[in-house]
Formats: sequence, structure tokens, C-alpha cells
Amino acid sequence: MTQASVKNLTFEEYLTYDDGTDNHYELVNGELAMVPLPTADHSDVIDLLSDAFRAEIRRLEYPWIVKRDVGVYTRTNPVTGKEHSRTPDVCVMTSSQWQELKADKKSSAVLRTPPLLAVEIVSPGSKKTDYGSKEEEYKAIRILEYWIVDLRNSKVSVLLLESSGYKTTEFRGNEQIISQAFPELTLIAQQILSA
Repeated sequence: MTQASVKNLTFEEYLTYDDGTDNHYELVNGELAMVPLPTADHSDVIDLLSDAFRAEIRRLEYPWIVKRDVGVYTRTNPVTGKEHSRTPDVCVMTSSQWQELKADKKSSAVLRTPPLLAVEIVSPGSKKTDYGSKEEEYKAIRILEYWIVDLRNSKVSVLLLESSGYKTTEFRGNEQIISQAFPELTLIAQQILSA
């Protein structure tokens, strides 16, 4: 992630920030952090998971929406007082959360409440962030389920929120993914890792 030159933005300023480019940014400690375009493999995993989640949502008639490029307000850093907003690779939210975003015609699509599920696909430059700061931020705002797809290490980690924090289960090879949000999902780790 590359830092942009704009510093000390509030969350409200971030929601309406426009530098005249098509660049995408996360808000990290009040500063813009540019989110690079995904690799082709990364993009294929996003598509596969989005399609699988949407199929389950349709089948079970859940009032849920699956999106990419939707941000999540994660916190104000208690030490610095600066704000954070992340953009998961895949975000599953309720239809009412999506309608709230659609109603605001002036701001970027950033949830102020936690989504049902967030997925991050590890990029060469994002490993520390995906396994470290994003995990801490997602836990702090109580995202119930967080997936980390690690193509380089051939594993899918599913983190389920418990009272003491996230409980992590790693899936590899032909192991079927166990999801709390999608308990009848029939995906194995290898399908995701070789998308």
C-alpha cells in the first residue's frame, strides 16, 4: 500500500475526498493509503467468492448483499485520535446496510456498522496488514466473520468472533470451508486457492 500525500483527514472528509483520479484509498491513522489494483489471481478469487456467496444468499433467500469496493469504518485510534476505514476485497452486508449507503448520494460507499463477513486476499505487500492491523480493527468493531485468503501460503483462514477475540481455523487442500455466515456452503480450500 502506498501512502498518499494527504494527511490528517477526518472520516467525514475521507467520505467525500476526490483527487480527480480513479485511485482507491483506505484511511489509516487519518492518512490516505492507496489500495493497488488486484492481480489477476486476486481478482479471480474475489469473483469466485462473490459468486458463491450470492448463490447461497439467493438459495436461502437471505436479505443480504455481496459487494467489492465497499469500505468499512473501523475505528478511531485510541492513542492518536486518528480515524481508520478499510476496504475489504469482499464484503457481505444486510440489504438495509446497502440501502443506507445508496441513500447517501454525496459520500463514498463506506459502512458505519460492521458487515456480516469481510474477506481479504493477501497481496505481497499486504500480509502484515491483513494478518495484523486489519484483524485487530475488524475484531474491535465486532465483524463476526473474517476470511483471509493466502494464495502464497496455500491456505484460507476463517476467523470467527468469540468473546475473547477471533478463533482462527485454517483450511488447506481438499478441506471444506466451515463458515458461520454460510453454514451450508460447499467450497473447499483448493477451489478458492486455484480460482
